[in-house]
Amino acid sequence: MTSRERVKLALSHIEPDRPPIDYFFFGTPEVIERLKQHLNINSNEQLREFLGVDIRVVSPRYVGPELQRFSDGSYEDEWGVIRKPISYRIGFYDEIIYYPLADASDISDLDKIRWPKLEWWDFSSIKEDIERINEKEEYAICIANGNLFETSWYMRGLENLLVDFIINPLFAHELISRVTKFKTEYLISILKEAPGMIDIVFTADDIATQRGLLMSLEMWEKNIKPYHKKMNEALKSFGIKIMYHSDGAVMEAIPGLLDMGIDILDPIQLSAEGMDPSILKAKYGDKLSFHGGIDVQSVLPKKTPEEVRRFVRNLKEILGRNGGYIIAPSHAIQPDTPIENILAAFEEARSIV
Repeated sequence: MTSRERVKLALSHIEPDRPPIDYFFFGTPEVIERLKQHLNINSNEQLREFLGVDIRVVSPRYVGPELQRFSDGSYEDEWGVIRKPISYRIGFYDEIIYYPLADASDISDLDKIRWPKLEWWDFSSIKEDIERINEKEEYAICIANGNLFETSWYMRGLENLLVDFIINPLFAHELISRVTKFKTEYLISILKEAPGMIDIVFTADDIATQRGLLMSLEMWEKNIKPYHKKMNEALKSFGIKIMYHSDGAVMEAIPGLLDMGIDILDPIQLSAEGMDPSILKAKYGDKLSFHGGIDVQSVLPKKTPEEVRRFVRNLKEILGRNGGYIIAPSHAIQPDTPIENILAAFEEARSIV
């Protein structure tokens, strides 16, 4: 079967020949380059083909105002947020160093910053891009990114926004409403360019640590969930599946996530408290698909290749039963991960018993 057929079957809770494979958070740039050198592969697409990845991501081309780049490596994004690559000894992560709304005090301050506009992107090439991707084989197509709470706190600061929920709720509401309006229109603009050709819309908001939710369930239900529900209702009219990403221990929030209209939960961080794959499958496997699961914290970097294979095989047996599972790393694979373990994981994922 084609990759797209495999993904669509799995998301219909029908077991395909093998669980589909993805690597949305596959690896840091250092890992990807090491893999390509090891395999004597030149392009990221060749690497995806070698690993058996069934999903491809498309996005419009940015044609808006030139975004600032600074001599220290820091750079501005379309929301006015500035990030800087920060070393963690074996690689880099881009950390926020400037929040454009950090000093805002009331709603009027929202009009003092530059907001992105749809005309900053060229959506016209989306259909052509998908057709080019599918020249050799038809893949499942994903677009991104509907992260509403995260984009809001990237602009405001996480601590500030959490405090706003309590003492300045009107400001928080207006901020997230504006972000939701833009993100929804952006994603719909992509979907309209390629009707019937896009399968998954990736949405996100990290709402948990490894021990539990970042906030009370009640605070999440009141201040974040309604915006996702509104966006998802608009997107679902295009016949797509909604993937939702949150790291950490999200078991408590899953009923609410289902209520807001998600179809796929990512990344299934099994090292977080309560994220037992057997429980997840038993409680929610008939109505929710899962994406991720290959542990990047303790399994991929620290186990032997054979132990990695057993881990992946167990995931396929538990989460892949009766469909409803896309196998992938639980987040970006880090540079201290042995190449042989990465290859073992994907080889086992590709195997058909």
